[in-house]
Formats: sequence, structure tokens, C-alpha cells
Amino acid sequence: MKSIFGNYTLDQVRGIGNKTMFEHLGMEITSIDNNKICGKMPVDYRTVQPMQILHGGASCALAETLASIGAFLTVNPETHYCVGMVINANHLRPAKSGFVYGEASPVHMGRTSQVWSIEIRNEEQKLICISRMTIAVVARQ
Repeated sequence: MKSIFGNYTLDQVRGIGNKTMFEHLGMEITSIDNNKICGKMPVDYRTVQPMQILHGGASCALAETLASIGAFLTVNPETHYCVGMVINANHLRPAKSGFVYGEASPVHMGRTSQVWSIEIRNEEQKLICISRMTIAVVARQ
């Protein structure tokens, strides 16, 4: 099966988040295989809330980052760009340390919108958060 991500390499994709929240929160893209984009984020002082568990906003940031980069990789950047419209998340269990791992895959890839599903798991592969994001595909003017 041909990848929806075209000819992008993992090294090219890893550089997309430089000097953004992606870098500030310690996120890293780990793979872009099988029509899924995967990444990880540390559970540390940058990503926890006062109870010292993973902040729900940090989970949403990881989910949105993976879906947004995934969507970007499916369009021609000379003619289109992608922006988030809606994100929702169900936080299922706390994460207290280590890393969380996100996997994003498209549910719908239309001409003007995309919908992505994102699962975030802890190091024991237990589901921490499930999220869905709608992305607008916008023609450049």
C-alpha cells in the first residue's frame, strides 16, 4: 500500500516542530509508517499539572501535533495548508512518569477537511487518552 505521506522521510518530519510548542514540550516524532504518524512526549515538569500527573492540555497538544503534522504531510504545501478546527479528548487514566506515546491515523480525508483519530498510551501500552481532531484543508491565496 502506498503511504498517504508521500516521499517524506522521518528525518524531514522530525524537523517540522523546531522552535514551536512541539520542541518546548519535548515531543518527538518516532515514525510515519503504515499511514500512521507516531510520536512521544515526556511526562515531566513541562507536561504535568499540580497533582504531578499528565496535564490534559499536554495530551491534547500531543494529539493535535500528531494529527496536524500528519495532515500537513498529505497535502501539497505549495497550494494548501492545514489548520485545526475541533479537538476532543477523553482522558482515561493518569500518567505519572516516563513517556506517553501517541499514534494518529486518518478517519476521513476530504478535499476541504480531514478527521484524525489519536490514541495516547503509557509505557505499559495502557490507553491514557483517546482524541479526535477535525482539520481544515485551506487553499493558499
